Parts: sequence; C-alpha cells; structure tokens
Amino acid sequence: MSSFFTAPGAQKKRKRTAATEAPKKRLATTKPSSKPASRGPAKQAAAPKKTIERDESISGSDLESDESEDEVKNRSGSEADSDESDTEGETAAEKRLRLAQRYLEKTRKEVELEDEYAFDAEQIDRDLLAERLQEDVAESKGKVYRRLAGELNFEEASHTQFRWNSGSVTSVAVCPPYAYTTTKDGYLTKWKLQDLPKDQWPQTTRRKPRKPPAPPKRRPERICFAKANPSKAKDKTYQGHTAAPLTVKASQDGKFVVTGGADRRLVVYNAADLKPIRAFTQHRDAVTGLAFRRGTNQLFSCSRDRTVKVWSLDELAYIETLFGHQDEILDVDALAQERCVSVGARDRTARYWKVPEESQLVFRGGAGEGKKSRLPPGLDPASAAHEGSMDRVAMIDDEIFVTGSDNGDLALWSIQRKKALHVVPRAHGIEPPLKPSEASADEVPDPSVIPAPQPRGITALRTIPYSDVILSGSWDGCVRVWRLSEDKRKIEVVGVLGGAASALSSSSTTTTTPNGTHGTGEEKPNRDLIRGIVNDIAMFERGDRGRDGLCIVVVTGKELRLGRWKNMKEGRCGAVIFEVPKVASKKQDGDEQNGRLMESEGDD
Repeated sequence: MSSFFTAPGAQKKRKRTAATEAPKKRLATTKPSSKPASRGPAKQAAAPKKTIERDESISGSDLESDESEDEVKNRSGSEADSDESDTEGETAAEKRLRLAQRYLEKTRKEVELEDEYAFDAEQIDRDLLAERLQEDVAESKGKVYRRLAGELNFEEASHTQFRWNSGSVTSVAVCPPYAYTTTKDGYLTKWKLQDLPKDQWPQTTRRKPRKPPAPPKRRPERICFAKANPSKAKDKTYQGHTAAPLTVKASQDGKFVVTGGADRRLVVYNAADLKPIRAFTQHRDAVTGLAFRRGTNQLFSCSRDRTVKVWSLDELAYIETLFGHQDEILDVDALAQERCVSVGARDRTARYWKVPEESQLVFRGGAGEGKKSRLPPGLDPASAAHEGSMDRVAMIDDEIFVTGSDNGDLALWSIQRKKALHVVPRAHGIEPPLKPSEASADEVPDPSVIPAPQPRGITALRTIPYSDVILSGSWDGCVRVWRLSEDKRKIEVVGVLGGAASALSSSSTTTTTPNGTHGTGEEKPNRDLIRGIVNDIAMFERGDRGRDGLCIVVVTGKELRLGRWKNMKEGRCGAVIFEVPKVASKKQDGDEQNGRLMESEGDD
C-alpha cells in the first residue's frame, strides 16, 4: 500500500513491529492490557487505533468480505470471542498476511485430499501446491494454463450410442451428470449420463466375489422432457415454445436450462423438471445460439435478426442489445469475463464484444482464400471453395478463439491481430466426386461437365476452456481432435473420434481416376459410430480437475440444425457418448500392479 494513503503514525508502528517482533507473536501483542493505563499514554494510543481503522477500510472489500464469512462460520462460543479479540487491533498488512496464510493452508489441505497417495510436505509445497496456485492465477487472468491434449488418450476412447424416436438433434448441453438435447420435432429432453464403470459397482472387500460382476450401465436414462405447442403460437401469455427449439444451454449451478427456437422465443426452464419459468420475445427472428458467462447466470443470445442480446437470469431480465453484424448471427460463445464472440454468417466477420466498454473488435475472414499455394498436389483448384459463411465459433481463452466456415476452414484468431493467426484448409476433407449419371442426364456424359468435389463445412465446434483441446465436427463420420501449439499461433492435428486415423492425415489429398474424375485419396472412416451430420458437441471433465478423463457427447441428425439443403438418408438421429481416459503414467501402472498383488494375497 502506498504511503500516500497511510498516516505517519501507522508507518512508524509497522516499521517498529516488523523490526522487533516475529510474525507468530503479532496476535499476542494486540490483546488489550488488563492493567488500567494512565491518562497520558491513553491519549497516545488513541491515534494508532484510528489509523488502524482507516487502513482497514482502505484495504479492500474482498478482504472484509472474506473475514466476515469466516467469522460467521466460526461463531461458536468462546472460540469466536477469542478470534475477534485477537484480530481487533491488527493492521491492514497483518490482515492480508493472515488471510494469505489461511488461503495457503486451505489449498494445501485440498491438494492432500485430492491425492490418494502420501507425499512428504516438502514435495507438496514445491510441486502440487505451487501448480495449484499458478492455475488459480492463470484462470483469474483468462489465459491458457492447461495442456490436456497430451494427457488424454483419444485412441483408447470408449463409446456408447443411443437413439430415440425423434427428428434431427440440433443441440446438446451438459451439466454433470445431466445432458439436455433439442430436436427438430419440438422436444427438449433431459438425460442422466451414466457414471464410469469403476464408480457404478465399487468393490467393498478385498476378496474376489463368487458371482461375476454385473455389466456396467452405459446408456443414459431419460428423466423428463418438454414439447413445443404450435397451437399456442398466437397466445402471447404462453410461457413455452411454439416451434422447434434450435439451441440449448445449461447454467453451471444447475438451476436453469435455456432454449432458443425458430419461434423467436427464448425460454428459461427449471432444470429439475423442465417446467418453463419465463419466455422472452425480444428477438425478431429465430434464436440460433446461446452462451452463459462462465461462473454466472448472465446469458448471451444471438439471432437471425443480426443482434446479440444480454440477459440476467437471476433477475429474469433483459439487459441490452449489441448491434454491428450485417447478416444473421449463427453462433456465440463467452467465458469468464464480460466479453463474447459472435460470427455473422455471410458477412464473414467475427466480432469480439466488450460489453462494459460498449465497443467491439471486427475480424474479417476469407483473407487467405484463392491462394493456390495452399492446395496439395493433385487437387483441382475448383475444390478450394471460397469462404461463403462463417458458421461456428468457440473461445479458447479470453483472447484467443477459433472459427469454422462452410468451406471447411478452421481458423485461429487473437484479439491482438486482425488477420487469422493460422488456417487449416478443408479440415474435414472434401466430398466424394459425383457419378457421371448424377452430374449429367446424357447417356455418355462428358467428364468435363462433372463438377469438382467440394469441401465439407464445419457444423460443430467446441473447446475445453483455458486448455489446448479443440473438437470439430462435420458429416465425414467422425469428430476431429486438434491441439493449440505451445506458442499459441498454430492448430495441430491430434486424432479422430469415431473414424479411421488415416483419414485425418490424408483428408485433403486427391487422386485422378482413369476416367478423368477426381476422387479423394483418404480411407473411408468407420461410419458405424457417427452416422449423419454432427450438429453439436458438448463435453465435461470427469472427476476433480479432469483426473478421470473426458466425457464427450456428440449429437447427429439427417439434416443440418438450421436448414435442410443437406440431407443424409443414411444418417441417424441420435447421439454418441465418448469416454476418453487419461494417459496412464508409470506411477499408475505400478499402483495397479500393487493392487493386483493385494487382491491375490486376499484371495489366498
């Protein structure tokens, strides 16, 4: 604290205390004396007391709020009285020191509880505690601080498919252990995701049971649902949807579920039973995207009316509207700060909104289109489609985000630069070439009239906030996994979920067939896992800080979530759940062997 805000008496007292007393004995010196003091010394002691109160008022509201909460919790009999008397005369600097020591002690206990195996105190202080403090600081600043791509084993991911009698699934949201899906036939459904197999039937004894263990439950359980009522379209008092919901999001505290639909409505539900609480009708066109501000109930919504609106669900109130896009807004995303990013479809811009400052940053796509140097050998230049629509956006941290376009480009952006940092062209490969009979009505069609195969657009995009993991989806039968490079300037390949791994490395190469047509050189991925168009992706980390892996929910349909120009007859309307385990370390392998030895000894 600067000396400008303190009185001379307080400075002298702090210097004298620091020089003559140890920090451990500072509480003992602040206790009031039992002997009555004379008149002169009493007047001299009055000035430091006023200074102490002044310093404490300047020290900040956070410290006062933390102390008041702690005193409320510990207010029990004589202990509370002794604490109040001990902290009555401490200075602001002593108060900050005491609260910092309390925070460190609390964090140390959490680290000890999280770790199953005993470590000495020195190792905890140096490694685990320091790492936790660094993560807390990085998260408060909104920076990437976790490298999860190398810790997750995507190749060993298990999967579970489930379908129900519904239309194309348009969106999915998760709030562990529940998932919420919306479909084109007007349903909002709540599902309970199953626990990991090791958590479903825990072994309580060391002895091996006589009966074989029951098979684990994998399929999610449907809890409840809500359906749109088209007959209430003219009823302005109806608190629900009158057309199919297009997008869904769930609050982190598990209280609210919000959907936006083609009926221009934004409906807030009670997450427990999906009963509608309030329907907002401020948007003038279909609501296409939703995003919660991380850790709060502040909501951002985007619409085809070219606006982004801000809401507060705690008060169930509308706050303000953000203008700037020149075309319909198809997606929006937000993190901890009061910022959001939206993409404006065919205006080919991504806008970073600074809500408190009432300003925006504009990022224009399509800067690298038309460059033949980006084309691999053997690819028809006509296959390098221009970027026509920017459809998807996802934030990595508060300064970096990624976008997906209809020409298959996956672009990395930073608010420090107007142009894209890195672009992955044709991230999901290109469409198979048309047959001559499909391209022309002639009996012997001319090969020159057959159009070049076009790239697949990115229909779903998701990231793990403040980490380096990026997931994207299209209609190529798999979900592609990407990694943010260490310098935060490139997007690197990691693997695929639900398809052949060789399809990723050769997704943008082509070969020329003998009849002159262009065919893809990639191996066809395994379409038994993800059939149809990937319309949305949601995920959450299992266990505390993701120690048990990652759960990914992918929803598919025969049609696009916002249109019907692409129809896959062989597609499925349903969902696929992937359980991605963590990479096993040497320590874990040794512990597993020790556990097996203990089980064998118990059997003997």
